[in-house]
Amino acid sequence: MLTVIGSGTLVPSARRSSPCHLLEAGDVVLLLDAGPGAVHGMARHGKPWQDVTHLVLTHFHTDHFGDLPHLLFALKWAAPSPRSRPLAVIGPPGLRTRIEALAVAHGEFILIPGFPLAYHEVARDGSWTDGLVTLRFAPTPHTDHSVAVRVEMGDCAVGYTGDTGPEAALGDFFRGCRLLISECAEPDPPVMPNHLSPASVAAVARAARPDTLVLTHLYPPLDAAAVPGLVRDAGFTGRVVCARDGQEFRIGEQGDPCS
Repeated sequence: MLTVIGSGTLVPSARRSSPCHLLEAGDVVLLLDAGPGAVHGMARHGKPWQDVTHLVLTHFHTDHFGDLPHLLFALKWAAPSPRSRPLAVIGPPGLRTRIEALAVAHGEFILIPGFPLAYHEVARDGSWTDGLVTLRFAPTPHTDHSVAVRVEMGDCAVGYTGDTGPEAALGDFFRGCRLLISECAEPDPPVMPNHLSPASVAAVARAARPDTLVLTHLYPPLDAAAVPGLVRDAGFTGRVVCARDGQEFRIGEQGDPCS
């Protein structure tokens, strides 16, 4: 099951929090990014914030990374019962440096929250696994540390672009993903080279061929109601949905969740 916790951007919105997507499959409760509002968003949508097992960070812009201290603080002090299950935080190079800075700013709970916590810094073209989930990273042209992520659990794969400019290699990287979460920040023709537009999203999706393409991280003036049609007009013929906070997707052609 995928739940969109935050489908927005850094632009404050009464309806959309910053990027955060929750994957639940068996014993795995995994967050893709944790922008500001992620923890309250999970509670608002009835999701088990206290049971998060993995947090995967695509880059260190505040709108994707800013709620990490809140998550750790809540797990330490506000969880319904003392936590004993480990939490893995996985991100690209630069993770450790930023974690050490957060510990200076917020306190030692960033490093020692009272339950098992491990930070894993992975090469931008690397992979990581703990036996429950396998993560594969691919570098993206957004920052000098940004990555796209492919999440594999059992026979199910879910892709997440994070923030990225056009990158032809992403189509092959995401091929076989049943569900692809893609940013679509810019209208066509795009102004910024480090974000996707409907045409460049369609190019990735045509190569990847997901069952469902979920569009997120739309900046004004893009119209959420119109963007799926723009992606289809650009040549992707599969299912396209524009995400909204709280929306849920059961992953698989027959509605079966990842297993």
